[in-house]
Amino acid sequence: MPSFATLHASVEDIPTIITIQEKTWEPTYRDILSQEQIDYMFEKIYSPESLTEQMHSGQHFLLLTSDGDPVGFSAVSEERPGKFKLHKIYVLPATQGTGAGKYLLHETESYVKAGGGTVLSLNVNRYNKARSFYEKMGFSVVDEQDIPIGPYWMNDYILEKPLN
Repeated sequence: MPSFATLHASVEDIPTIITIQEKTWEPTYRDILSQEQIDYMFEKIYSPESLTEQMHSGQHFLLLTSDGDPVGFSAVSEERPGKFKLHKIYVLPATQGTGAGKYLLHETESYVKAGGGTVLSLNVNRYNKARSFYEKMGFSVVDEQDIPIGPYWMNDYILEKPLN
């Protein structure tokens, strides 16, 4: 049984976040996005400069470790008083199905609640199998959104979960 823990990430952890993302994005999105779009979005969202800017502009990153090794991360920010957005949550493919994602989401929700959050929202691609995970974890679809990102579109559901 893995021993999970979370750490508050900083700019010094960006190389670790990028390493996890490099191992996660392609398997997650290869069946729903073109390789060109994956590459474009990865560079746009996960370059060291972009991650630094995200951290400095209010996204809080948590690193998930398993037996001391980094295996995932999440990022949240407060959109308005009481409402937080989960921008990112990824665990390495090898840890999926071990409870890692559930643990990381729970820890992220605890962080949000400690910051006064009462609602957590997220976007998920309409064709991403992770939607069922979020629904099992108490999220519900509240809307759809098509978001331009460069020459591409992100076709998402917006999910929300009340935090009690």
